[in-house]
Amino acid sequence: MTRCMTRRPASDYRAAMTQPLGPSTVHLWYTQSDDLTAPAALDAYLGLLSPDERTRHARFLNDRARHEYLLTRALCRTVLSRYAAVAPADWRFRANQWGRPEIDRPSPDCAGLRFNLSNTRGLVVCAVALGGEIGVDVELIDRAGSLLEIADRFMAPVEARDIAALPPDAQALRFFTYWTLKEAYIKARGMGLSIPLDKFWFLLDADSPARLVLAPDMDDTAAGWTFAQLQPTGRHLLAIARRPPAGGPAGFDLDVRRIVPPGCV
Repeated sequence: MTRCMTRRPASDYRAAMTQPLGPSTVHLWYTQSDDLTAPAALDAYLGLLSPDERTRHARFLNDRARHEYLLTRALCRTVLSRYAAVAPADWRFRANQWGRPEIDRPSPDCAGLRFNLSNTRGLVVCAVALGGEIGVDVELIDRAGSLLEIADRFMAPVEARDIAALPPDAQALRFFTYWTLKEAYIKARGMGLSIPLDKFWFLLDADSPARLVLAPDMDDTAAGWTFAQLQPTGRHLLAIARRPPAGGPAGFDLDVRRIVPPGCV
């Protein structure tokens, strides 16, 4: 039987954090959304949302999209409460000019806390870092689609050629390798698709992390950016983009944790 919990103090969430978040660490939290369907749990998650989030949740016409949105917001709120003395329902967010959510009016104990979210069918992720820039993207790698056409239209030519040169059964994984890296980068920049996807590309090497290359007219520098990829399930691939704060250490250690957002047990 599913039992709804009473509201936990914010300090309880923070106490559950077992490893400090430092400038050279990224914490990645994920949950498999298809496993969370109990009505009592979903009601508890809905109770964490702000009025604006509830309104947006109600507007989704697609049941799956509405479910993924709810779990994304619940994961975000409960994860952030592990780093600061703020109850999950009390977090407030604002969107930057390109729509990226950010913490609004952070309290002193969460100053510098950065996060980024991504979801796809069956998986919701939240990446957390201290200062600098952080971006994450997750994709379902077995979905159908004209991947070569998408690569030709949106990716840099060197990436599209690399995908097309592979055997057909290897093209999807390579496509999503590039795609998640590119999405993670533009999300970390906080500018979304205002950054043309063909103005930057990645060089892949089996023995080292992906390396970013920028077109000469890009308003950025590749120095300082570090990327990581992993496959948390057999169907999902994700990428993380990280640029540390000024003067911070290069690279990062990745701590990956699967979690069921607290609320009901």
